Amino acid sequence: MERIANNVESIKSMKIRDTLTQFITLGIIASTVLIIWKVLMCLTGSESPVVVVLSGSMEPGFKRGDILFLHMSKAPVRIGEIVVYSVEGRPVPIVHRVIEVHEEENNGNVDILTKGDANPLDDRSFYANSQHWLKSQQIIGRDVAFVPYAGWATIIMTEKPIIKYMFIGVLGLLVITSKD
Repeated sequence: MERIANNVESIKSMKIRDTLTQFITLGIIASTVLIIWKVLMCLTGSESPVVVVLSGSMEPGFKRGDILFLHMSKAPVRIGEIVVYSVEGRPVPIVHRVIEVHEEENNGNVDILTKGDANPLDDRSFYANSQHWLKSQQIIGRDVAFVPYAGWATIIMTEKPIIKYMFIGVLGLLVITSKD
């Protein structure tokens, strides 16, 4: 009888040990993703090294769902470059083309005007109140490469949050219940 009780205790402790191992594995995966993101931030010099195009304002150059890889350079911003910028009051960065650059030689200030390729007007209506030009510090990255349509999963999960939560739940269950 004592032997059976010892075996039952052994099985119970194994399940707890396996469950803890699965949770630790999940934590390692999440930590690895975070580390990769931080390394990309350091290598590219951009606070957001990868972005998804969320609208059709840059068609035909970039379509909704394209993933852009960004880099920050110390070189001056030039007309024709695709930049991603952030403005106060807008939670999502905007991907548009530079159409005008004004550099003040005596103080080094740079004023930038952008426009979506498919938009009829420039972006002044997107900028913060009473702001007519972007400043170089508002630019969070410059396009260096892209992958067409690879960001659709992000768009779907953003527009339909229930899908995002279901996906996270299924992944969590798979990690917790896997035997490897």
